[in-house]
Formats: sequence, structure tokens, C-alpha cells
Amino acid sequence: MIVGVPKEIKVREYRVGMTPAGVEKLITRGHEVLVEKGAGEGSGLADELYQAAGAKIVDDIKTVYDRADMVVKVKEPIEPEYDLIRENQIIYTYLHLAADETLTRKLMERKCIAIAYETIQLADGSLPLLKPMSEVAGRMAVQVGAATLEKENGGKGLLLGGVPGVRQGRVTIIGAGMVGLNATKMAIGLGARVTVLDINLKTLNYYDDIFHGRVQTLFSDSETVRRSVAEADLLVGAVLIPGAKAPKLVSRELVGTMEAGSVIVDVAVDQGGCIATTRPTTHDNPTFTVDGVVHYCVANMPGAVAHTSTFALTNTTIGYAVMLADKGAEAAAKLDPALAAGFNVYKGNITCQAVADAFSLDYLDLQELVEK
Repeated sequence: MIVGVPKEIKVREYRVGMTPAGVEKLITRGHEVLVEKGAGEGSGLADELYQAAGAKIVDDIKTVYDRADMVVKVKEPIEPEYDLIRENQIIYTYLHLAADETLTRKLMERKCIAIAYETIQLADGSLPLLKPMSEVAGRMAVQVGAATLEKENGGKGLLLGGVPGVRQGRVTIIGAGMVGLNATKMAIGLGARVTVLDINLKTLNYYDDIFHGRVQTLFSDSETVRRSVAEADLLVGAVLIPGAKAPKLVSRELVGTMEAGSVIVDVAVDQGGCIATTRPTTHDNPTFTVDGVVHYCVANMPGAVAHTSTFALTNTTIGYAVMLADKGAEAAAKLDPALAAGFNVYKGNITCQAVADAFSLDYLDLQELVEK
């Protein structure tokens, strides 16, 4: 199979879909890898490293799409890429389709095979390809939130850890999954007072055990959300329903109860956000203010720490990339139910229930389509 790795073109997206080590794994199994010139520079990976691993460097993104049987990316295709996608071509990347009807319909129109990292799901319910970027985004959420709280960045001028004689900052985290766990670790490390809300009591028990009572855990209902949001200096949205649009758990009115200069970091922005006032931003203009509350809603947060993110991502994505290249999309889906769950669009059909539900589209079972 010919595997293509284009340079990401989303604003300030410095990650790349594959490291040289990933390229080498595919090359040693007899596949050809095309890497667009300069694709890895943002992650500190020069073209020469890819060439040494056996990749062929090509001059432009069109050549990658024209020649590749499978395109391995980080972020979803954006408008300049839409018409480059070919029928039956495998697009293997983060997609977040439930929050993007335009992209969903374009992928259907192009009749490609679109496989989303974020919906590949193991039998235990875990999301192995989402996990590394959730770890990065969770840690970054508190890091950027702490910086945004500084007065010069529009915040209330609060140090999260406080100092002796002055109160700690209050961090509220809605969602105790992988993002929430990593945000909690960072917030505790900075000395903040942390409250975590979730509807899974088993998860809240786990937090209580590992953090030895240093975190206030609350069952998430309308009253606990209302109270915890109102008192937060930093609110982190970390809610995830695999493949689906995030539920709006914090209303515009509730945002208005926060003190002026407080900060919201909505990590769920890729899936539409769990805060009513959320809208996607970029690293060029990362924040906006609603009712005096500063919002940081960058849709590709881990792109700012591209070196760390690229290596963490390839560590998890390369195994499935090898399987797809070795077996082909259909055979790989039959062999691995976890990978099959990642198929969102298959040759014009929606094969992810959550995406179909988001836009009232017909859902078709992947296995039935493959067998046909």
C-alpha cells in the first residue's frame, strides 16, 4: 500500500501524522510512504529523518493525495483538502464529525473510507487513540488556564496556587475521564483547590482513592454544576460522549454567575463544546470574553506542544495503520472490532451511529456493507 503523510494546514497545527519510526515500521513491511516536504518541521522532525527511515519526500499536498491509498493525518481535512480526497481512499485521522456537518457530507460525497481516531474503541470502552491527546489537552488546560488568569491576559490576576495568607485558586473540572484526570493532576500540582464533577460514582471513588481527599468529588447534577461553576476561578470542560456531540452542561446564564476575569477552558470544543458560550478558536486568537469571563477554546490545543504530541500520537496510531496497510480496510475491520468502531464513513455511507444521529442521516452497519 502507498501511505501518504501530508503537512497539516490547520492554523498553527504543528503536529504531523507520523514519526520517522512509524515510517520505518511500514517500510519494513513492504509498504511505500510518501511524506510532504516540511511536514515534520513543526514537530522538530526534518525531511532527512524521514528519508533515512525510507520515506519518499514529495513537493506538495496534492501529490500525497493523488498517489496515496491511505492518508495518515492528525486533524480533520479542511476545505482546501476536500476535493483532493479520492473515492475508496482511506483517511485515517481525528475527525470529530458529530460537530461538523459540512465535513461529514463532503466525506460522504467523496466516497472515501474515513476512520476516526477518536471512535476506535476497545471492548472495555476505552479509546486508545484519543487517550494520548486527552492526556496532553488535560494538562494543557490547566497550564493555559493559569496563564489566562493573569491580568495582562484578561484574567482576574489570580495565582492558582495562592501564597501563604492568600486563598488558592478554585478549579472546577466537569468530566472525570482522561482529560479530567490529567487536568486534576496539574491543578493539584499548582496548589489549586480542585472540584471534579462526574456522573460515574466508580470514577469518583477512584479519584478519592488516588488523590487521598485532596480533590472534592461531586456527583454531577444541575445543583452541583450550578454551585461549582459559580465559584470557579478556572472552569475546565472535559465531557466526552464517544463520537457524539458534547452535551451543553453549562448554560449562558450560568456562565454569567462567574466572577469577571474568571476563565473557561473547554477541551470538548472539538465535539461542539460542553459550555453554551463555547466557539472554536485558534492559536492565533485563542481567547474571547463573554459576560466578563475569558474563554480559551482552541480546537487543536495539543498542536502547541507538537513534539510531545506527535510522538505520543504515533505510539498509538501506528499499530492500526500497519494493520490497515497490511490487510486493507475491509479485512482489518473484520479482524478487529475496535478498529471497525473507528469507521465513520464508508464509501458514501455513515457507519457511526452517533454521527448519523447528529444530522438525522441514515446509519448503515459496517459489517453488512463490507460483506456486500
